[in-house]
Amino acid sequence: MIVYEATKQQFLKDTDNDDIEDVILAHFTARTGKRVGRAEIDSWKGSLGYMAKVLRDEELPPDTGLAIELHIPQSSKRIDFTLTGHDEAGGKNAVLVELKQWSSAKATEKDAIVVTALGKGMREAVHPSYQAWSYASLLEGFNEAVYNQSIAVRPCAYLHNYVRDGIIDASHYQPYIEKAPLFLKGKDELQQLRAFIKKYIKSGDDKTVLYELANGKIRPSKALAESLKGLIKGNLEFILIDDQKEVYEATIAAAKAASSDKPRVIIVEGGPGTGKTVLAINLLVHLTSLGLVGKYVSKNAAPRKVYETKLVGSVTRSRFSHMFTGSGAFVDAEPNIFDTLIVDEAHRLNEKSGLYANLGENQVKELIEAAKCTVFFIDEDQRVTLSDIGSKEAIRRFAEAKGAIVEEYNLASQFRCSGSDGYLAWLDDVLDIRPTANDRLDPSEYDFRIFDTPDALHEAIEARNEQNKARVVAGYCWPWSSKKDPRADDIVIGDYRRQWNLSQDGSLWIIAKQSIDQVGCIHTCQGLEVDYIGVIIGPDLIVRNGRVVTNANLRDKQDRSMRGYKKLLKDEPEYARAQADLIIKNTYRTLMTRGMKGCYVYCTDAETAEYFKGRMAVSDS
Repeated sequence: MIVYEATKQQFLKDTDNDDIEDVILAHFTARTGKRVGRAEIDSWKGSLGYMAKVLRDEELPPDTGLAIELHIPQSSKRIDFTLTGHDEAGGKNAVLVELKQWSSAKATEKDAIVVTALGKGMREAVHPSYQAWSYASLLEGFNEAVYNQSIAVRPCAYLHNYVRDGIIDASHYQPYIEKAPLFLKGKDELQQLRAFIKKYIKSGDDKTVLYELANGKIRPSKALAESLKGLIKGNLEFILIDDQKEVYEATIAAAKAASSDKPRVIIVEGGPGTGKTVLAINLLVHLTSLGLVGKYVSKNAAPRKVYETKLVGSVTRSRFSHMFTGSGAFVDAEPNIFDTLIVDEAHRLNEKSGLYANLGENQVKELIEAAKCTVFFIDEDQRVTLSDIGSKEAIRRFAEAKGAIVEEYNLASQFRCSGSDGYLAWLDDVLDIRPTANDRLDPSEYDFRIFDTPDALHEAIEARNEQNKARVVAGYCWPWSSKKDPRADDIVIGDYRRQWNLSQDGSLWIIAKQSIDQVGCIHTCQGLEVDYIGVIIGPDLIVRNGRVVTNANLRDKQDRSMRGYKKLLKDEPEYARAQADLIIKNTYRTLMTRGMKGCYVYCTDAETAEYFKGRMAVSDS
């Protein structure tokens, strides 16, 4: 999607005839139907006038393609300013310009991180050149027109209010400035930016290259499990973007500074697809390379098993087997024996450990006690069992008891669900988890569909499974009959008959090729992702008269996520029902956010299916 597209000539005409920020706002509202904050409107007003000055050069072709707020596929990111055309040899080029209104900054020792005035105070942010380069890398990773080298991407950054001072352009930042040149305030700098653009755009394209870029086929995104081999070997497999890079550098600094006398605890909060696991694995690899002793910890076995399996054959098992472990392994750990523990899916932590949940005191406390620096990646909206006790409040409490310095960060950049923040907000609203402004889902934002039969749903997912990245999952509302009788069917809905994945593939279900025939559950997909997810919503969640109603008693008795519910219901009935209601809604929210490109749904209840259909916006097409 492009908010505003034109030729250079049309853009200058719009700038001369109107307040350009009003023109862009009108286009943004028409394209997205959403509001824009005052700060973003002011940034358009402040920066686009300077770009108009840059483009008032007769040597820049009038039919040069121009885009403002070009959406990067599979993410929630937008490129400020894009120019397209052909170079002297006729090659297709796209010049990306990251615009900033900064006037000053302070250097840091962290890689690609500066301190500048943002909002109401000073805070850390990624260097503009790093940001421009990382956005270009995203395009190269997701856009077929860029990936196959038919379009060359040329990033740069323009800080039109910033006088060159040896700080923003310090040698510390040169590796990224070389990848994305930095242009600052002044006539000479403006001329240099013009020269940079003209180097790659000798003739215009009347937006044809721009259209190729905007409509380029989206490549399968780089799944973490597939890239783990390269990460462990030290290859750069993922480019960290904006808040990801800020958190990454802050965490490395904290881990290096931590000691037994001055322990650190880091809390990183982020929703589905914000890169929590990507960050966790990157941190594990980098901190290990620094000689720090650490582990990747998760309560859920599925991600650990998938990552370990991906490493077999490329890295000796002795090198990585000790790096991945369950959250119950620290009951008897010595204090501060580890330099760093990186805890993924921290919301899934339990109070007790062991097969019978009778060991230890509290997993949050045990993890904090066992390391000089403990990093918790958490999303409290993904608590899916009554035994999940991981919370920010509990982490803070145990960190304070140890005397640890606590740092908290938030990840907002969205890289799942086609980068649609709107879809996630809509899910919260439609599942009655919390009210949001997104009461209707725009079908152009994310491939979401409702199917009338489970067979049609499964067939659609099978059709999307060309690269073994599409799976069907369901709420745990059916018995695991095939556990005792391998020939028995588990999920039976009319003529639809399938088995749970639990026996054959277990934790590796999501990558086992034959498992497309089976149905997965929350326990074998949480923390993992596919391109397309099919979700069967069982009778534990229905809608009556527009109201979402849950029933924990309709979960199968073998589902451990509701273990202890009956006793809790007897002792504290109101609290028990509220907790069970939240667990069921969180379960479906988690299942419905496993798909990077699409989510297909079948509801066992007809009124529920109609409810979801009614909450979708009518397409213009």
